[in-house]
Amino acid sequence: MNFGFFMLKIGLTGGIGTGKTTVANIFKVLGIPVFDADTVAKQVMENDLQLREQLIKQFGATVFQDSKLNRAYLASIVFKDPYQLALLNAMVHPITLQAAEDWMKLQTAPYAIKEAALIFEAGAGAGLDLIIGVTAPTAIRIQRVMQRDGISREAVLERMDKQIDESIKMRLCDFVIQNDNLHLLTTQVLDLHKRFIS
Repeated sequence: MNFGFFMLKIGLTGGIGTGKTTVANIFKVLGIPVFDADTVAKQVMENDLQLREQLIKQFGATVFQDSKLNRAYLASIVFKDPYQLALLNAMVHPITLQAAEDWMKLQTAPYAIKEAALIFEAGAGAGLDLIIGVTAPTAIRIQRVMQRDGISREAVLERMDKQIDESIKMRLCDFVIQNDNLHLLTTQVLDLHKRFIS
């Protein structure tokens, strides 16, 4: 008798610079499928013709350079203006949420992960069974993003300011991974992996 296949749908979130992608990559090594919402959002902005037109209309032709999304230019607008950020999110989030839902339906692993910075902010937690939060001290986060994106400390703080406070976000999660250079990431991920497949 077939009782149907049950797969855990797990969210993975955390503020900018906490190391979500590093954690997601460890899950991938363990053979767990991961949906990267930020990458998909970027692809959608570049490939969805209707959305491209909306973005150009709202933010100007400079939002694309050689058909590629000009992320630095877009960031310089939306992270300084809450209204523009809300507009961008209203355009992109519904399409990304639908893409994640469609992707989840195709997975056959014991569990699958949706990695997204704004799970709570975008109301993207609906339909997820559990949510993992990744956290790190503010100083480490700022340093990581400055190195990764080549931006100033002020620019990083501006972006952090647009996300839910880290302590509140972690309280909303079912599990929390510490990425503070003191706790071993692999051990923490393996512990959760064993729990999810048992």
